[in-house]
Amino acid sequence: MHLNRETANHRKINAVRLSVASNILLMFGKLLAGFFMGSISVLSDGIHSGMDLLAALIAYTAVRQSAKPADERHRFGHGKFENLAGIIEAGLIVFAAGAIIWHAVPRLFAPTLVEALGLGAVVLVTAIVVNTGVSQHLMRVARETDSPALEASAWHLRTDVYTSVGVLVGLGLIKLTGLLILDPLIAISVSLFILQAAYRLLRDSLRSILDVRLPEEDEQRIRSVLEKYQGEYVAFHGLRTRKAGPDRHVDLHLVTPARGSVAEAHALCNRIEKDIETLFPNNVHVLIHIEPCNDACGSCPKPAKSNCPNACNSCEER
Repeated sequence: MHLNRETANHRKINAVRLSVASNILLMFGKLLAGFFMGSISVLSDGIHSGMDLLAALIAYTAVRQSAKPADERHRFGHGKFENLAGIIEAGLIVFAAGAIIWHAVPRLFAPTLVEALGLGAVVLVTAIVVNTGVSQHLMRVARETDSPALEASAWHLRTDVYTSVGVLVGLGLIKLTGLLILDPLIAISVSLFILQAAYRLLRDSLRSILDVRLPEEDEQRIRSVLEKYQGEYVAFHGLRTRKAGPDRHVDLHLVTPARGSVAEAHALCNRIEKDIETLFPNNVHVLIHIEPCNDACGSCPKPAKSNCPNACNSCEER
């Protein structure tokens, strides 16, 4: 599904608003139920929903910021605000996991009675249904718009679904066995799962912050476009790619026949750029630096580079 920038930003903002609204309701529902029941595992799930809410608010801010066009201070746009949001959200997940462990460990040595298991089950089932629907919608919009901030929020909610399922199973086991120690054990297990999600989010966000190249399959698609026009230039080199939020940046050097006109080289670059933009329709910025061949053969024909071996050798040495 190909969306223009304005439509993509509109869909992202609406998706995050939905996430904020659902997290507010679920957080208060879980926390109230957890306090009433005296269950550390239900409380831990409520804390997790609180982190989801904060993450959704951060994602909302990041999405609105990244939608702004390039300006005097941010010449390459504001895309990395979404990556920054992903890093902050990962930090929030780590904080939530630490809070859960902090409250759960003492309960291992002094288990506390868990009451009103039926209420907890109702709250958790509601949370599972709501979060499953919202997270699927967020992930779908994240993939359509290539938004790391929205994807991070979707993963927040997915981990919330998994942890709610774990807590629900734990409450059922407490009901069946009467083993109160299961409550803090499940809470600690939930925190470990949360930490795993934090690592994944942090890794992916740092890759963009540190300008890691695009995946090999994406670069191969770019090379395929260049190969399509190989009869009109001598060679290309210095292909570099990176990603900033939803924006991809591609730059390369294109060696053209020395005796060709600037207008011809410019027209060729325009065609290549448009084809690359078709590969990544949401947000891609292509910069091509034109270089003339060295004309060492004395007669540089404009057709395929195989007719200009001196220029090709020169390019390989660059």
